Amino acid sequence: MVKIIVTDVAGDSREIEAGEGMSLMENIRANDFTDLAAICGGCCSCCSCHVYVDAGWYSKLQQPEEDESCLLEESDFNVEKSSRLSCQIEVADFMDGLKVTLVSEV
Repeated sequence: MVKIIVTDVAGDSREIEAGEGMSLMENIRANDFTDLAAICGGCCSCCSCHVYVDAGWYSKLQQPEEDESCLLEESDFNVEKSSRLSCQIEVADFMDGLKVTLVSEV
């Protein structure tokens, strides 16, 4: 299992054990974070699984594909340089220690 530190919209952080091969979104939802709506279920058709990736980790992840980049660019959800859709990040063993922050949709 890969340990990932997730900070919710209230600012509370918790370490989760994430399964490799699953999306980050699936792992976050499986660990009872209610701040992550993930309305489309991981189809990359909404931005409700938006997270900020810790600055030290962003460049280590595979770069977003065009669909994800376009969705984020068109989004009204406080997009920053470290923004990613958690449904598009597949958890791998090298991500042990990854830090992400859930983004409020409001």
